[in-house]
Amino acid sequence: MATQVISKLFRPAVFTQLAALRLRGKVAAAAAGTRHLSSDPPPEKVSRYPVPYRTDLPVDIVELMEEVETKVKKIYIYTHIEINEQRHYLTLLHINPVVFLPAELVSSQGGFLPNVFKVLSHRPAEFRAFFAYYNELMNKETGGLTKADRELIVVATSIHNKCLYCVVAHSALHRIYSKKPTLSDQVVVNYENAELGPRERAMLDFAMAVCRCDTITEQHFQALEEVGFDREDAWDIAAIAAFFAMSNRLAHLTDMRPNLEFYNMGRLPRDKSKDK
Repeated sequence: MATQVISKLFRPAVFTQLAALRLRGKVAAAAAGTRHLSSDPPPEKVSRYPVPYRTDLPVDIVELMEEVETKVKKIYIYTHIEINEQRHYLTLLHINPVVFLPAELVSSQGGFLPNVFKVLSHRPAEFRAFFAYYNELMNKETGGLTKADRELIVVATSIHNKCLYCVVAHSALHRIYSKKPTLSDQVVVNYENAELGPRERAMLDFAMAVCRCDTITEQHFQALEEVGFDREDAWDIAAIAAFFAMSNRLAHLTDMRPNLEFYNMGRLPRDKSKDK
């Protein structure tokens, strides 16, 4: 087993190049039959920076985008993707995040690609670093924060930073995970008046203190501990607030626009009959 892992890690670069050529060949073949491809730049404005053609992107980033756009209900990104010539290439990247996207992100028509993937692909190395850290923060299975908690932190801090993309996209994800179609809207207007429980309120108070760069004191930690959080949870809350402070500013820089699909997502019960 160890020998197989080592051989994958150190397989000659020529195989990686061949994998990229095969992928580009598939895209080129498809281009012969239609003028409008998923590899074309999006017709709508999503960024003030150029969005690369997929044929110009590294293989691992193209594979990630294609995985997000599939109809599969649980989309696994990067880890053990069952495409023969690509598996060793993904291993070489030393990236191992796994993402479980909500079913609402993949409609019966084939789903859509969130614009953040398109915009950040302008710089592939930073794209990889961004999503690796994103997945560590937002999709970890340990700690006291739920997925809905994490999304609510993003909504509250992103509205403070006036980030349209993150507010719209992560409000949608909060609606999906929490099954509460109106709470994120209340938080957007004023989280202090939103219908929050004591636990959620303490969590957002701490997140906003980090977001505003307040001086963090023992009283902040005590307020969290009184509602059941520990010091590791405090780190998670702070790390999410800090990471999205960066993300918010990148969205401002690029004039990143939310996908229209995000606006209505999770507001009404999903019609599962459409998936049959």
